[in-house]
Amino acid sequence: MKYRTPLTQARGLGSAKSGTAHWWMQRVTAVALIPLSYWLIKLIDLSAAAPYAEIQSWLSAPLNTVGVLSLIGAVFYHAALGLRVVIEDYVGREGCKIVSIWLVNLAFALLALTALLAVFRSIQVG
Repeated sequence: MKYRTPLTQARGLGSAKSGTAHWWMQRVTAVALIPLSYWLIKLIDLSAAAPYAEIQSWLSAPLNTVGVLSLIGAVFYHAALGLRVVIEDYVGREGCKIVSIWLVNLAFALLALTALLAVFRSIQVG
């Protein structure tokens, strides 16, 4: 039995089936950032007190490398999801909304790539 009106069937309107996944991923990344914040705190602590060679050797350890890379991925993905919600809620025109979401996703992808390259370069130099 179909509960949609003929007009909505003709327009192809209905549930987009993407809001739940978006909401869920935002919560998953928020929870993932809790243990991953250890690497952020440790990296900030080392950056404030330790020489560069010590930071480099700490970052070269496989567990620390994976932790920092995971932190970078989760932070930028979580931020992009959050800004997408803000844009969807507060930008009125559909064209501006789509372009803004694309620009935010592109900006965060480039920032994440820059951060990942910085980690790999610091490991490679050592």
